[in-house]
Amino acid sequence: EITTVTLGPVRVSPQVFWVIGVCGVIVLLLSLFFRMTPLGREMRACAANRRAAVLCGINARNMVTFSFMLSAGIGALAGCVMSPITYTQYDSGTPLAIKGFTVAILGGLGNSMGAVAAGILLGIIEAYSISFVPLAFQDAISITILLVILFVRPHGLFGSGETARLKEF
Repeated sequence: EITTVTLGPVRVSPQVFWVIGVCGVIVLLLSLFFRMTPLGREMRACAANRRAAVLCGINARNMVTFSFMLSAGIGALAGCVMSPITYTQYDSGTPLAIKGFTVAILGGLGNSMGAVAAGILLGIIEAYSISFVPLAFQDAISITILLVILFVRPHGLFGSGETARLKEF
């Protein structure tokens, strides 16, 4: 029997702590991978400027292939961890994709810690908005937040304008 943990007025399933822990480990390992390993640095170089990376002798095609493999593995792990606490239907990916895009924009593209903070912030906003907004409009909250942020700060809450300036040339 799965018991719930009570934190003040909120009851939380132990599986939620498992999800948070696995997310934290993945973020930490990815951060170390991209900063400390030669392969991670090569991937960052290809992401920043593919032509310059190729001129430095980095095989950009291999980096793209490896990045797809890495993202597929992380997605599979996330699916395994989330499956006990979520439902799955043929159309369940669309709201998650919208929320993921919102988090990526909020956190600033290329800022992984900003994305984690934005994900937590969006989750808290959605959790509290349930008491004010009808359940049918819950997915509209993410879209509304996304549009407001794009109008106010196009590079995201935690993003720097440097990324936008680099893409201009």
